[in-house]
Amino acid sequence: MKSFDYSRASSAAEASAVAAQAATKFIAGGTNLLDLMKLQIETPERLVDITRLPLKDIEVDGEGVRIGALVTNSDLAADARIRKDYAVLSRALLAGASGQLRNKATTGGNLLQRTRCGYFYETNARCNKREPGSGCDAMEGFNRILAIVGTSEHCIATHPSDMAVAMRVLDASVETVKADGSSRRIALGDFYRLPGDTPHLETVLEAGELITAIRLPKAPGGRHVYRKVRDRASYAFALVSVAAVVVMEEGRMTDVRLGFGGIGPMPWRRAEVEAVLTGQAPTKALFDKAAETLLADARGHGENDFKIDLMRRVLPAVLGEATGDAA
Repeated sequence: MKSFDYSRASSAAEASAVAAQAATKFIAGGTNLLDLMKLQIETPERLVDITRLPLKDIEVDGEGVRIGALVTNSDLAADARIRKDYAVLSRALLAGASGQLRNKATTGGNLLQRTRCGYFYETNARCNKREPGSGCDAMEGFNRILAIVGTSEHCIATHPSDMAVAMRVLDASVETVKADGSSRRIALGDFYRLPGDTPHLETVLEAGELITAIRLPKAPGGRHVYRKVRDRASYAFALVSVAAVVVMEEGRMTDVRLGFGGIGPMPWRRAEVEAVLTGQAPTKALFDKAAETLLADARGHGENDFKIDLMRRVLPAVLGEATGDAA
């Protein structure tokens, strides 16, 4: 690990202003950043510690729930209000990591964790996300866990977060403070960037912009399901995952929200997939049609071809569970 300067921020505005300097990173839980620093994939010249900022509360108000960026994944998953009204989020968090990691990992940091593509972590390999313009060895390499939708010729890395998939389904938004002291709110659907020809730019955050909270609108009701398929049961990253919230009225699906992990460069959600199902009575044929709609533009790269067939099986199974197996 290379040497670095360290400071502790006393306010969000101060933290953001300092972090706007070149080669500066925020640190909170550090569960991803410290690993990257040890491997010299991330080599910040200074770290700004935000752990003492007052961003650790979960508050209910007229809009819904406001989750401070420093709320740990353990506290968020265990919160009675989250478990009751936003169960898909609690389930995704519990599927995402061991208890030890959840005790340290923060809500804001979880949204910003980097891909677990092996070529990103191997500094002798070509990786456009790590070194822009160098190429992508994953294209023809060992890409079993990598993306089948939303990719480009420059990058097929997946976003690793389970929590973010559930947040996407719940129409979460992100509150931030910029380096100039101004604030804004970004819908999670607008927060991440597709790789295109700049896969190293993963979010729309500006230099020094600090996540202060995540907003969830009022609880959607319905049945919540989170299913994660992985190579081993003990806290592996998703091969594919599905977050589903389905409201049923008089035998029909009146509100359908679906998010997908393990298949794209960001938490994946597509309105056209939900539109296939909304207002309809649940049937196996309809569930299969939704899967085909989701996978219409899917493309494997050899090792990960199986993900297409796997999702064809997993999505109908999740929809069956979410509709009470009415199909």
